[in-house]
Amino acid sequence: MHIDRPQMPDGYGVPDTTDGLLEWSVVEQRLVDAAHVWLATTRPDGRPHVVPRWGVWLDGRYHYDGSPETVHARNLRSNPACTLHLESGKEAVIVEGTSGPSEPVVGELGERLSAAFRAKYAADGYEPGPDSWSGEDAGGLCVLRPRTALAWFRFPADVTRFRFGS
Repeated sequence: MHIDRPQMPDGYGVPDTTDGLLEWSVVEQRLVDAAHVWLATTRPDGRPHVVPRWGVWLDGRYHYDGSPETVHARNLRSNPACTLHLESGKEAVIVEGTSGPSEPVVGELGERLSAAFRAKYAADGYEPGPDSWSGEDAGGLCVLRPRTALAWFRFPADVTRFRFGS
């Protein structure tokens, strides 16, 4: 992972140094803890679509499930690029990447996903079992794989960009 400052227009006050950059572990914990996120996709005609989602951040990816017939799932079939945003605009975490259907999930990963979903959403009546995503269609499970993330908790002092992979 590469960590640096994002390019922003003059006047935003973003420091020229790396002093005050956020640590990924702190940002990632916000993703782990978030019960609700906003997911933005693009319709085939170019119009944006934003929807709140429930999901879990596990193993460096965002896992969420639902019907493959929802607008955002249909959008992702034609354009897998998407953006995930936590609810706060003051303490922002924005993840850009690609999302699509998961392979069927079994075994230890199913156990971990089930435990993570239950910990967040059992009080709301959602308690998937470890085999909920083991069928051919993976139970509608999708996985967002991050390409970049942008975060700040005290803008502009700590605005930080994270770039994953190559």
